[in-house]
Amino acid sequence: MHNFSDYRLPSLDALLAFQAAVQWQSAERAADALALTGSALRKRIAGLEQRLGVTLFERQGGALVLTLQGQVYLEQITPILAQLLAIPGHQRPVQRQQHLSVSCPPTFARQILIPRLQEHSQAHPDVDLQVQLSAPMGGVEGGACDVLVSGDSAEVEPARRLLDERLQPMAAPALLARYPGLDPVRDFARLPLLRSPLEPWRPWFRQAGLALAEPAQGPALLDLGMMLGAAAKAQGVVLARPSLAQAWLDDGQLVAIGEVRSEPSFHYQLQVRQASSAAQAFSTWLTRICNEAVQEAESRLRFSL
Repeated sequence: MHNFSDYRLPSLDALLAFQAAVQWQSAERAADALALTGSALRKRIAGLEQRLGVTLFERQGGALVLTLQGQVYLEQITPILAQLLAIPGHQRPVQRQQHLSVSCPPTFARQILIPRLQEHSQAHPDVDLQVQLSAPMGGVEGGACDVLVSGDSAEVEPARRLLDERLQPMAAPALLARYPGLDPVRDFARLPLLRSPLEPWRPWFRQAGLALAEPAQGPALLDLGMMLGAAAKAQGVVLARPSLAQAWLDDGQLVAIGEVRSEPSFHYQLQVRQASSAAQAFSTWLTRICNEAVQEAESRLRFSL
């Protein structure tokens, strides 16, 4: 019989954190898969490295790359973890399903959530996720849900904002072709503007130094997706977040006008209404993909004028 006090045995949690980091090559994604925060996962890996006295990963930007010692250790523990998983008593007779309902505005769902939803499903196969749409400007009450994403909050602390970015005027190239030689600020009043209570124009006018009143003509659209669609059809200029307009910008249906941008009047925020491990993991994941969407949109934004 071995005297286990003579050995530096790591915790199973640390080994699982190590294996997940190898699989996902990202601390954030590995943490999502284990329903942990990124900080908690890093602490487990750091503790394992300290116990072993070796460096398991090289940090290259946001990616985790195995060192030679890490590769050797992975080969050593993989069969051990496989044996643990093969023990019948460690297996669940029936996999437990966690039900999680999420409510969010339509355009946010279509442009941010849905394109990456499979990523969440693969990381959390035990979560039965239900997504429902909320009405824009419907207030924070919403329907019955575990996690609520709202986009009509005027006062949200910066640390709690989703898609925290500045608004950008955008229009279809066909619309701008009707105004050759247009100055993006001085001649802005000549352009037809799409209007919505979700994104009023006056803050942008002030930022641009224009003494213009809020547009009072034309249909008022409550859905940002409808506004972006109307702008893509050359019906007017839209003021929106580049992250939400990325699909239209990528295929050239919309282009950015000028470099004057303004802070949004309303902010997206996430509220956990029924706390659970599934809700916490989803919140962490959604916050991360929102940050990535903003960074990607900023890096790809191009101006037409």
